[in-house]
Amino acid sequence: MGKIKSAILLKLVMVKAKRSKLKMNDNNSIYMLNALWFKPDGGHNKYKEYMKSVSPLLKKYGGRVHSDLYVPQAAIIGEFDADMIFFVEWPDWPTFMNFANDPDYESIRQLREDAITNSLLIRCVKI
Repeated sequence: MGKIKSAILLKLVMVKAKRSKLKMNDNNSIYMLNALWFKPDGGHNKYKEYMKSVSPLLKKYGGRVHSDLYVPQAAIIGEFDADMIFFVEWPDWPTFMNFANDPDYESIRQLREDAITNSLLIRCVKI
């Protein structure tokens, strides 16, 4: 086995070991990984409209979009072909749920749905 492959496997084992020790704590900050697949013919621009509309609500609940946006170039292990990924930091899980269930969000949610064909949200914590 090559040195690079061994290093990657060792890192994956270490991360898995750390993950198994982490318990979900609803009172800790969470980092929501957002992976998006845009609809052809304007989905990306519609998503920008959604982000502009949802921004005041994010602020209201203490959500913070990390300024870096990423475009995946190539999946090295497994399959992944999202158009864009980014993180949103939330003070805690209950705050995120309050945001998601806010009646004001209902009027904005459709903009998101009009922009994407698929999405993946993954609740993460820092280790």
